[in-house]
Amino acid sequence: MTVSIGDLRIRLALQAPLTSADGGGGVTTAWSLVAEVWAALHPISGSETFEADGLRGRVSHEVWIRYRTGIEPKMRFVLGTRVFEIRAAIDTGERHRFLRCLVEERIA
Repeated sequence: MTVSIGDLRIRLALQAPLTSADGGGGVTTAWSLVAEVWAALHPISGSETFEADGLRGRVSHEVWIRYRTGIEPKMRFVLGTRVFEIRAAIDTGERHRFLRCLVEERIA
């Protein structure tokens, strides 16, 4: 699947984690806005599992954006209350034109 510039119609917030010591031997994570990007969002698959005595859903998506450096699997995209954890970022065709990000959305 490929996309064109006209397919990038959704505005996503790209966020990176900021960790700091919590004073009790652990860490806290806050999210910092890196950029707002235009994207195409395409669902791929979904599943349900039992986690912590509850049913949880996961949906895999492809997020297509214009090529940019510095995107890593520890980052995420946010659309309103929806959170898409980045699993991989692929420079399609190695042409530095588009970036295909494989993401996972967790549904409570």
